Formats: sequence, structure tokens, C-alpha cells
Amino acid sequence: MQSADVVIVGGGIVGSSIAYHLTAAGCRGVTVLERESATGKGSTGKSMGGVRAQFSTPVNIQMSLYAIPFYASFEERLGHPCDYRPQGYLFCATNDRHMAYLRANFEKQVALGLKDVRLLAGDEIRKMFPQMRGDDTVGGSFCATDGFVDPYSAMNGFMAWAADHGATLWKNAAVTAVVRDGKGIAGVETTRGPISTRKVVNCAGAWAAEVAKMAGVDLPVTPLRRMLVPSEPFDQFPHTAPMIIDMSNGFHFRPESRGFLLAWNDPEETSGFKTEFEASFVEKILTRAADRVPCFADLPVNPKRAWAGLYEMTPDHHPILGEAPGVPGFFLANGFSGHGVMHAPATGKILSDLILEGKTELIDAKLLDLARFAENRMIHETAVL
Repeated sequence: MQSADVVIVGGGIVGSSIAYHLTAAGCRGVTVLERESATGKGSTGKSMGGVRAQFSTPVNIQMSLYAIPFYASFEERLGHPCDYRPQGYLFCATNDRHMAYLRANFEKQVALGLKDVRLLAGDEIRKMFPQMRGDDTVGGSFCATDGFVDPYSAMNGFMAWAADHGATLWKNAAVTAVVRDGKGIAGVETTRGPISTRKVVNCAGAWAAEVAKMAGVDLPVTPLRRMLVPSEPFDQFPHTAPMIIDMSNGFHFRPESRGFLLAWNDPEETSGFKTEFEASFVEKILTRAADRVPCFADLPVNPKRAWAGLYEMTPDHHPILGEAPGVPGFFLANGFSGHGVMHAPATGKILSDLILEGKTELIDAKLLDLARFAENRMIHETAVL
């Protein structure tokens, strides 16, 4: 029988980052299990790739304050590219309530050490982007170190570095059972054979609840479809633009290649494993796009190039990190609610610390444990895109 010090279930960007951080900390017996023929076929390869520190809760801000400098120095550290582009995030407030919310977030962000965030007046935003309709824009918030990465490249960089330093990746290896004994986790059974281990990390993304159930853990993570629409080449809006968020309705977009990538979270979407793109979504999003950016009325879009992916939602939109109560050796890194790519570096560090040392300095890990739901101490993130 094969054995491993740590088995990671799921080879997406979160699992890859944990493999990297464990290996970098000296743990040589790491095995990553990927059920597909290649990594990145789940949510990672379908992500919008945004990274930001402009959050409303201290723990999310702290995770970003580790993750974004990590991405900025990714190639230097790992010898692989992640295509980090610090073009910023610009939140556009369209009423005083939005502005008060951004101001409160700004104060938290600055207090925690974010240096590049600033509040903007409506006139500043209108001057920056005269192509946008700005008659209702009262102000906004901008952070220059926010931006985008290529999730697929980052995932591959993490996994390649880990593999070069002793980690093992099994592809086409679906977990069929999590084995427990009197001490806790004893191993896993897979479609490629059993592995004996005392530590298993659940990084199964939107499918995490199924893996947790095999270990006897009830995990409140549900899949929610998110659809993205890329445009064809378009030069009537600057490609140096940040991720721009219209707070009146949640529509947001960013430059992508020679066109733009459009996103909007349809409030009528219901949870479930729906991964098909729905053609009717194109009209919904283009209506909102043209309303905020009038020249986007002429934005060329090919619906065949649009796609859908799954967010892994928790009841409070924060991830569940750490060891599962009552199941020694079963670790959770789940429920990122759309922030898995941006928080993957921090998650890798936190989980590596918890697995190897039993504690972490990066955040107060208790805030994000699974027990918070039963103990009614949820922390709601309201800045969810």
C-alpha cells in the first residue's frame, strides 16, 4: 500500500498552493489527488482571476495582504509565471449608503496595513473614465495593488514547484472512501488504489461536501453557478482599466486580452451543479454593460466563447479552514465563495501552518473554523462579487 504524510483531495489552485506551502516548509510526503485527467478542470480554470484587498472583514483583508504580495513576487519565488497585473479594482458608488460602506471598509483596510487604497470623489472617476456614464456616481474606492492573475498559470506554478521538491500528483484518482480508525484519519481509497495517511486535506471545491461526508463531516458548502462573458477585440475603452464594479447592480468588468471580460451575479440563480452556460444571460449582462458604459452597446460578443463555473458558497461567504471537529487529521480548505484564486496563497500558508505546527500567525484561525456555524459566530462578508 502507498503511504503519504499528507493527502490533498483536489488539484485546483487551493490544493496546489497547500502542496507548495507544505513542501516549502519541508514536508516531503505530500500526495495530491486529482480526479480529472488534468488539474484545473473544476473552478480554477473558469475563474475571472481577480485579486483584491478591498474587503469588508478583517480576516479577508489579512488573507489578501499575504496573497497579493505573494502573487507580485510569484515568478521570483517559484520560477513560474502567474501573470499578476496590478491594474486595480475600482468600486463605483451610486448613492450615499454605498459611499458610507466603502468609507467604513477603507478605514478597516488602512488600519490593517493596506497602503495603496484610496477613496475617490465622483468627479475623479468621471475624469478617469469619461467613457462611463457617471451622472449617478457619487464616489468610489480604488486600490492600485488589486488586479488580476492567470489562475491556470498560478495553479501550474504551485504544482510544478511542489512536484519538483518531492510532492506527488495522482491524476485520474477519484477518492471513493475516507478511512477512519480509533485515532482519526487512517487513509483514503481511490480509483487508483489505497493510500495510508494520518492527514487528509479536503480541497474539492464545489464538490467538497461529498468528500466531507465520506469522513462523517457535514459541510455547509453548496455550488452556485457564475457565468462569464468575454468580448471580441474592442478598443473604445482603455485596456489599462482596473476591474470596475458598478455598485448599483453588481455588474463588473475588466480588460482581457484585446477585449473585455464581463461578469454579473444574477440574483435569480439557484444553487446546484449547473455548469452549462445559458444563452439568455448574454442579453442580461449586455443590458447592464451598455447602461454603465454606453460604448459597450457596440461590444461584439460571441456567446459560444462564454462559460460557466461554480462558486463554492458558505452561509457567511467566508471559507472554512482547519481541522474538522471530532475527526483528527481531516483538514478543510473549502467554501471560498468566489475568492479561492485570490486567497489561494494565504490558504496554502494557513493550512500548512495548521497541519505542521497546529497554529498559524497569519490570521485568527478560529474565526474560520467549521464550528462557527454550530456556535452561531458567523462573520458575514458583504463585499462579494
